[in-house]
Amino acid sequence: MRLPTFGLLLSALIVLPALCCAPLMAQDVRYISDKQYIPLRTGAGNQYRIVHRGLPSGTRLRVARLSDDGEWAEITTDGGTSGWLRAQYLMQEPPAQNQVDDALRRASQAAQRNTALSEEVASLKSERDALLEQVNRSDSQLGDVSEELAQLEKISGNAVQLDVDNRRLVVETETLRSEVETLESENQRLQDKLQSQDFLNGALAVLLGVIITLVVPRLWPKRRRNSSWA
Repeated sequence: MRLPTFGLLLSALIVLPALCCAPLMAQDVRYISDKQYIPLRTGAGNQYRIVHRGLPSGTRLRVARLSDDGEWAEITTDGGTSGWLRAQYLMQEPPAQNQVDDALRRASQAAQRNTALSEEVASLKSERDALLEQVNRSDSQLGDVSEELAQLEKISGNAVQLDVDNRRLVVETETLRSEVETLESENQRLQDKLQSQDFLNGALAVLLGVIITLVVPRLWPKRRRNSSWA
């Protein structure tokens, strides 16, 4: 693979300017270069005791100070380990391999997030399709309900009209009943009047008959009787 070679070249390009620059500032953040295991000593020199046999490449640390000759740096790792190591193994940026690994890790995480997002999008699409289907069913049900409501309104309107007609017919029936009762009363009065008139007419006829019977014979002249003695 070309990545290690590229990493070594990039590390060399970074380390060479670092060797020529001014002493590092206190508490400056640096990283262990591509050299895999850098021993950490108690002082600025190979004669000092090793307190850590090898810091791996890419280890993040802070530089507290440099030695007078600028070849050694007192550092403290994020884990709290302190000591001295050669300044030539320090870099301002993580090694290329670490950057590649970190990029691959981020790419893997991004792929995982993309997969999760794809699954979430698929789930959302499924939910959307279900909601659309539910909306379509609701629209259909709403149409049925609207049609039924229209029929009910029509029936209700007919019922109201029937109620109005029924009340009108009740009023007309009561009026006709009142008129019938009035006519019956008038008819009974007329019958009573006719009966009285008939009674009077009968009485007058009888009276006239009596009068005729009594008066008429008197109006005729009496015939003389033939006397046998004449």
